[in-house]
Amino acid sequence: MRLIVGLGNPGKKYEHTRHNVGFDVLDILYDRMVNASPEKFQKGSAQAGFLEGEKVILLKPLTYMNLSGEAVREAASYYKIANEDICVICDDVEIPLAHVRIREKGSAGGHNGLKSIIEHLGGSDFTRIRIGIGDRADRRQDLADHVLGHFSKEDDAAIQKAMEQAADAVCCMLTDGLPIAMNRYNTRKEKKTEKTEEITETDKNDCAP
Repeated sequence: MRLIVGLGNPGKKYEHTRHNVGFDVLDILYDRMVNASPEKFQKGSAQAGFLEGEKVILLKPLTYMNLSGEAVREAASYYKIANEDICVICDDVEIPLAHVRIREKGSAGGHNGLKSIIEHLGGSDFTRIRIGIGDRADRRQDLADHVLGHFSKEDDAAIQKAMEQAADAVCCMLTDGLPIAMNRYNTRKEKKTEKTEEITETDKNDCAP
């Protein structure tokens, strides 16, 4: 059994924002799922079913971004799923818009949702699929305002394609394994940028980045 986690913030206010691409990819995967049924968790919304013939749990943490690890630990403990069988899908401002990067493990890279998951799982040895949402055009713009904002009409088509690509990568991982999925779906040309600063303002602390 695999646990597939999409990161985001709950509530209509945050629907389809840059920070919620993980939730949106899970919606794509849900449409592909066979025999889906809801699972009850205190800290997350989950669906159990089959993808590519394998039993999976699709989980959206409802704890807000910075506490995502609480929901992931709850589901992983309930189903006795090892870290290596967890895949987390999230946004990344350090990756160019609509680029996809798949890694077997790694650091949080400034993403507070991943940081929370690493803390609550006690390790970073879980797969992560990051979707580039692009950094601010103006570095003076508040980072939280950027990630909690919506994509422009010009960017929307590209990000929709990237989210479909991320969903395809999950299915490929299930059928052919992670190395093949990485080789097939990782965006080849990647741009390195400065490490993203973390948001510490109290009023935005639960949601971003």
